[in-house]
Amino acid sequence: MEVLTTPGHGGQWRQLSTVNLALAKKTNTSRVRMRGMKQQSESLFTSRRRCIKWDGLKTGLKLRIATGTFLQGLETTAIFDISTQEFTLNTPKISAMKWWPGDLGRSATHAVVFAQLYIKGKCYGLHAFILQIRSLHDHSPAPGVIVGDIGPKMNFEHIDNGYLMLQNINIPKENMLSRFSQVLPDGTYVKRGSEKINYLTMIMTRVHMLWMEVIPTLLKACTIATRYSVVRRQSKLNPGDPEAKILDYQTQQQKLLPLLATAYAFHFMKAYVNEFYNKGYTEIKQENFDSLPELHGLTAGIKAIITEYSTAGTEVCLRACGGHGYSALSGLPLLYSRLAASCIYEGENTVLFLQTARFLVKCLAAIHSGQPIPPSAAYFSSVESGKCQARTKMDFLKPDIYAEAYQHRATRLLRNAATKLEGLVQSGAEQHEAWNQCTVQLVQAAKAHCHYIIVKNFIDTVERLRSEAEIQKIVKHLCDLFALHGIFSNMGDFLHDGYISGPQMDMMTASYLDLLAVIRNDAVPLVDAFDFTDESLNSALGSYDGHVYQRLYEWVQKSPTNQQVSQAYERYLKPLFQNALSKL
Repeated sequence: MEVLTTPGHGGQWRQLSTVNLALAKKTNTSRVRMRGMKQQSESLFTSRRRCIKWDGLKTGLKLRIATGTFLQGLETTAIFDISTQEFTLNTPKISAMKWWPGDLGRSATHAVVFAQLYIKGKCYGLHAFILQIRSLHDHSPAPGVIVGDIGPKMNFEHIDNGYLMLQNINIPKENMLSRFSQVLPDGTYVKRGSEKINYLTMIMTRVHMLWMEVIPTLLKACTIATRYSVVRRQSKLNPGDPEAKILDYQTQQQKLLPLLATAYAFHFMKAYVNEFYNKGYTEIKQENFDSLPELHGLTAGIKAIITEYSTAGTEVCLRACGGHGYSALSGLPLLYSRLAASCIYEGENTVLFLQTARFLVKCLAAIHSGQPIPPSAAYFSSVESGKCQARTKMDFLKPDIYAEAYQHRATRLLRNAATKLEGLVQSGAEQHEAWNQCTVQLVQAAKAHCHYIIVKNFIDTVERLRSEAEIQKIVKHLCDLFALHGIFSNMGDFLHDGYISGPQMDMMTASYLDLLAVIRNDAVPLVDAFDFTDESLNSALGSYDGHVYQRLYEWVQKSPTNQQVSQAYERYLKPLFQNALSKL
């Protein structure tokens, strides 16, 4: 399969879609392996006859033009006909058409289509079906298939996002993926497991997109901005001295170094989430769905907070590089526009935070009724000390101190939101009305919970580095900075009920600012440790050798606009000048 490429700065060629295609291949293959019965998976991926049919680019189709993550609202239908042993797939109206799936616009030959299953007039909910949408001979749309590209986007022009409508397409009964549910020849519906299995594919995709796309992009932005900040000089810190490197200014440090700590915090979340996901996935394959609510609640919130912080952080990196950061040659505008989309696809972040909040509210209710709760929410049942125990600014460098502060904040915000919700219901409001009136506080609570999970995991990571004292010392500084930056940026949450007092907040701020100078000394080695090649960064500002201005000049010389006479001159300026000269 040809990979779309685009010329990089300085004549380089970049395979922009490599990561995206790798993610698509892994995701769509896993959709079949995850939802299909063993014999279905083996037939599709090992049978020569089936491999020929399946040897195309696959896409997964859930989204429709008039909705987003509300899976129950999908309107495409799959009606089972007992007499023919076939499903008839149909898109009833324009608002129900599939819209946005990657690789659908021009490339995909097959799709995993999600549709509402109907048997004898009864709806059995959302199910997945394998469907060929284009000919393998001339790539034309299959009969009854209306498919195309959705047009220009803010970025990802190399990904052919598409639309799809189905007009009474008949497929064999075997094309329904049947690991968790099955339709027998007589129309009997057999269910195994939970309906929430429909969320499993989205969970998997969210996990993979964080590690393959989102976090590496933030790491690249931090690398570019940090390296440029030790090359760029501006004004003087002390009279008589040369111009100072801009990273020596505290304001620049406060922009970039907390982001560097955040990048490491997110990087270290990979092992935590992967372990959590692999354990849950293993249980689900064994038809044990007990861990699915926690898995969904955790990954929804983690996806939302990491993409939100990474997008905002990359914009800070861009602006921290001044005018050159705005240049496409810096590589930062491309990174930012790619991350901006991540806050929307695979679940819009506000919706995901609310899904996490719904899980947390259920956990709080379980605590009150004496029922067991999942490990990630167990801290809600702990007894709090009531006030922060810090006495000096050095106390705020103790992980127990700031971990308890984050725990207190998350618990308070959740309890406040849940109390308001319960009060509205008791006063006569419908459950859905009450929920809608609490969503702002619920999102705050979900963010606080996710923030605590990341801080706690960072602390645990530092503890595991005991055998490597020098590395542990540096990583401990990053952990401290990440935690204190969160408190510094959300002072109101910690001051609200007096858990941290005003004088204590001043101590915390002093420790926070002291850390900036400490981590400044290790900033360049810390980004070098990400080990990005100059080719992968594709940035005139962020190259390893630091030759920023020479590289900027060389790259602009290779621009086609600097290698030919402007067409505007021949068409407009030359006649104007000649007319003016003739009158002299």
